[in-house]
Amino acid sequence: MDSIVFENKLNGYISIINKRLDELLEIKYPKEIYEAMRYSVFAGGKRLRPVLLLAFCEMFGGKTEDALDFACAIEMIHTYSLIHDDLPAMDNDDYRRGKLTCHKKFNEAIAILAGDALLNKAYEVMTNLVVTKKEEKFATAMKYIADSAGTCGMVGGQVVDVLSEDKEITSDILSYIHKNKTAELIIAPLKAGCVLGENDNIIEKIELVQSIGEKVGVAFQIKDDILDVKSTTEELGKPVFSDSKNKKTTYVTMYGIEKSEEKLKKLTEEALCIIDKFGDKNEFVYEYIKKLVKRIK
Repeated sequence: MDSIVFENKLNGYISIINKRLDELLEIKYPKEIYEAMRYSVFAGGKRLRPVLLLAFCEMFGGKTEDALDFACAIEMIHTYSLIHDDLPAMDNDDYRRGKLTCHKKFNEAIAILAGDALLNKAYEVMTNLVVTKKEEKFATAMKYIADSAGTCGMVGGQVVDVLSEDKEITSDILSYIHKNKTAELIIAPLKAGCVLGENDNIIEKIELVQSIGEKVGVAFQIKDDILDVKSTTEELGKPVFSDSKNKKTTYVTMYGIEKSEEKLKKLTEEALCIIDKFGDKNEFVYEYIKKLVKRIK
C-alpha cells in the first residue's frame, strides 16, 4: 500500500474514533470525573486497538458504523487499565505519553474513579448496541471483549505480573503474563472486528484471527520491553527502565536484547503470513502491523 494512502486511511480511522469518543465522553455532572476520564483518553494514545477493530471489520466486509462504538469501548477499557497501572500501588509512574499521569494531574481518588468510570462506560456503550441492534454478532463481539478484559485475560495477566515482581519466574509464567496482560486486549478487537464483518466460515476465521492477535500482542509487548531499555524518556513519553525499577522480569531481562529482537521479528513474520491468507483486502492491516513493530514509542 502506498504510504500516503496508508497514512490517510490511518488518520481517517483515528479521526472518527476521536470524534465518537468526544461524543460519548461529553462532560456532565459531576464534571470532575468527566474531566479526568477525558484527560487520560485524549492524552495522545495511538488508538491501536480501536484502529485494529475497525480495520479487521472492514477487511471481513463489515460496516464501520457497526464497529465504531465497540472500537471506542475497547479504547476506554485500555485507558482505564493504564490509569490504574500508573497508580502508586501498581507501577507508581508520574508520566505517560509525555504528560502527568491521571493521579498526578488530579489526585489518587479521582484517578481510581476515572478508571472505574471508563470501564463501566465501555460496558454501557456495548450493552446499548446489543440491546438496540438485537443481532447475535453484536453480543458475540461484546463477549470477546469482556472475556479478554477480565480475570481470564488482561486482569489475570496483571495479577500474575504484580505477584511476580522481585521474583525469579519461569519462561512459562512470563509467557502467561505477556499473553494475558497485553495480547488479550489485542486479540479482542481483532475477533470483534471479524465477527462484526464476516458471515461465512466464522469459526475457522476466528481461529486464524486469534493466532494473529496472540503473535502481534506478544510482539508488541516484546517491543515495549526493548524500548524500556533502549529508548529515552523524551522519545517514549514515560520513564525508561521502569521495569527494572519495579523489579519485573521481561523478555529483555530473561533473554537479552538480541534474542528478544529475534523473537519480535519471528512473531511478526508469522502474523503477517496468516494475514496473507485473507487476500487483497488485507493491505492496510498488513502495513499497520509492520508499523507497530518499528515504532519508537
